Amino acid sequence: MLQSEWTKDLVEAGCDEVGRGCLAGPVVAAAVILPKGYKNEWLNDSKKMTSKKRRLAEEQIKKDALAWAVAEVSAEEIDKSNILKASFLAMHRALDQLKLRPEFLLIDGNRFVAYQELPHECVVKGDGKFLSIAAASVLAKNYRDDLMAGLGEEFPHYGWASNAGYPTTAHRQAIREHGPSKWHRMSFKLLPDPTLFD
Repeated sequence: MLQSEWTKDLVEAGCDEVGRGCLAGPVVAAAVILPKGYKNEWLNDSKKMTSKKRRLAEEQIKKDALAWAVAEVSAEEIDKSNILKASFLAMHRALDQLKLRPEFLLIDGNRFVAYQELPHECVVKGDGKFLSIAAASVLAKNYRDDLMAGLGEEFPHYGWASNAGYPTTAHRQAIREHGPSKWHRMSFKLLPDPTLFD
C-alpha cells in the first residue's frame, strides 16, 4: 500500500514526469495535491497499471484532488537544452498551474531543481511509494499517450499510438525508412548508426 504523505502538516504536491526516454514528442509532467489521509487501494505506479485502470484512476484523481495540473516541454525545447533540464522545467510548469500553492514537494527520482525555494524530497521510484506521485504519474502518462496518439494520426508509420514515441524496433525502422519527423528529438540518437542519415 502506498503512503499518503511525507509530512503531516504541510500541503504536499507530488510530481512525476513521463517521456524522458522517448525519441519523439514532449516530455510531460504532472503535479497533484491530494487531501491529507487520502486512501486509494488500487492507485499505483502508472507503468504497472493497465490502460483501463489508468483511465478510471484519472477520473477519480481529478475528482478527489485538491489541485492538479499537467504541463509539457516540447521536443524543440528539449533539443535546445537537454532532457534532464526539460524534465525539471515540465515539473515547474505543472506546479505553476496549480490552483492551490503547495508547501512541500515530493519528486519522483533522485534529482530536482528547487522550485520557488519550496522544500522538496526526491524519492527514487516514488510513483510506487507515495499516492500523490502515483497520481501525478497517471495523469502525465494518460495525457502524453493521448497526445502522441493524436500526433501519430499525421505520421502513422511511426506507430506512436502504440509506442508513444519510445525507441521500439518498429519505431526505429520507420525512422530509417521515412527519416525523422518535426516531432522527433534531433539531439537524441534516433538510430544506432548515425551515418544512416548521411
